[in-house]
Amino acid sequence: MSASQDVVLAERDGHVVTWTINLPEARNPISGDDVVERLVALVDEANADVDTRVVILTGAGSAFSAGGNVKDMVDRAGMFAGAPHALRDGYRRGIQRLPKAIFHCEVPIIAAVNGPAVGAGCDLAMMCDMRVASTKAFFAESFVKLGIIPGDGGAWLLPRAIGAARAAEMAFTGDRVDAATALDWGMVSQVTSPEELLATARALADRVAVNPPHALRMTKKLLREGQRVDLDTLLELSASLQALSHHTEDHREALAAFMERRPGNFTGN
Repeated sequence: MSASQDVVLAERDGHVVTWTINLPEARNPISGDDVVERLVALVDEANADVDTRVVILTGAGSAFSAGGNVKDMVDRAGMFAGAPHALRDGYRRGIQRLPKAIFHCEVPIIAAVNGPAVGAGCDLAMMCDMRVASTKAFFAESFVKLGIIPGDGGAWLLPRAIGAARAAEMAFTGDRVDAATALDWGMVSQVTSPEELLATARALADRVAVNPPHALRMTKKLLREGQRVDLDTLLELSASLQALSHHTEDHREALAAFMERRPGNFTGN
């Protein structure tokens, strides 16, 4: 395994792939080029493999992700080095590739938030389709505390996850939101003990993965496009994708399984 693969581990179990950000001593920052490159590559792999039906994203150690590397900010190193035009290009060619890649990931992604999700780490969780959290997790859109702004798309992501007013509260104060509050706000769908977190995420993943893979991918496409197009456009796209789904072998298998009252056996065809 190369060093670039070490920074985010990928493990397959059936139709579910788990991605683990593996920089626990630094609390799993995602601003480095190596992490960005690895996550973008993993998205490409998932998109190309119809056998991958669900992804679980989590962090190694005690944190989900601390977001940007604050030491590099202090030292003006890495993506935080250089003149303003160089910094702008660094964001566009670096961490901003993550929201674009994950937005276009064709399979559902579950964030298993095992600990603090701070700054860009909070935004990374919001990039995912579903979120479950440990009781040790908290979320903080904390850029303002460092005198900066959400440079990775957080101002687009967070309001769509929890609504404009609560997103504004988090972004303007930088305050932490604990797991219980995150559940109340709809930021996460489940909160569980740290010991049960991955099992809970896996149980959710299994409920998704039993379904036909092309139908899952097309449904995710509609949900994503519905965030940025009008109703007429979405209906037209829905009609086109529905026509495709009616002609899949998995659709015929789903109908047969329904009529015969048995689980379906889906192949991605």
